[in-house]
Amino acid sequence: MPILPDALDEARRIIEAGAEQKLTLRLLGGLAIKMHSPSANHRALVRTYPDLDFAFAGRASYKIEALMPPLGYAANQSFNLFNGAHRLLFFDDENQRQIDVFVGSFHMCHDLPITQRISVEPLTLPLAELVLTKLQIVQINEKDIRDICALLLDHPFGEGDQETINLKRVAGLCANDWGLWKTVNVNLVKVQDFSDAYDLAAAGKLTIAERLTVLKLALDETPKSLLWKARAAVGEKVKWYDLPEEVKRG
Repeated sequence: MPILPDALDEARRIIEAGAEQKLTLRLLGGLAIKMHSPSANHRALVRTYPDLDFAFAGRASYKIEALMPPLGYAANQSFNLFNGAHRLLFFDDENQRQIDVFVGSFHMCHDLPITQRISVEPLTLPLAELVLTKLQIVQINEKDIRDICALLLDHPFGEGDQETINLKRVAGLCANDWGLWKTVNVNLVKVQDFSDAYDLAAAGKLTIAERLTVLKLALDETPKSLLWKARAAVGEKVKWYDLPEEVKRG
């Protein structure tokens, strides 16, 4: 079956092809949020999705390298040679679409254990992990903020994962990593500022503000680990994040 032009259909095809070979892949990024959030189609939040991002629960990256070419994808050979143990890139020339596969873990500006709960959802990461992959971005841009707003408009914070953002999971990961906690707090302010400026109904803006407040309170009140406290003592005197290198598409 050829590569499908519709990104959502193609994401499902890749996940199903992996499952046939007992490989667990789940979608992340803006397209994963769109799968859960009708508000992503709102005129103030709509955007394009040029790439597909996946998490792979295994460590055997060679299995993904074997999976993708028969599906129609060309490997970024130089990138994969040096980074393949943790991350793989492939390209779809016809649709000008890049496929990014995070192998075993997620390291961009911060480390996130995104594959620990990979089986919670059938197609995407859980909502808690999805929102954190956005809130961990130090140089966050407007498309990421739109994604966060769409997710918050359609999903409350709560105790579970069923179309709910698991508050304990988000706050717990931040309570063990001062750097992640710091970046997330900075980005909550940015999301609030941008959402105030968007052409959203007053009720929608209020929903976003209330849910940001719920998360901020949880970040403040969740007991912190010894590791968090030790790093907090150092504070901003030492850089608490990485800035991942931008990889040329194709």
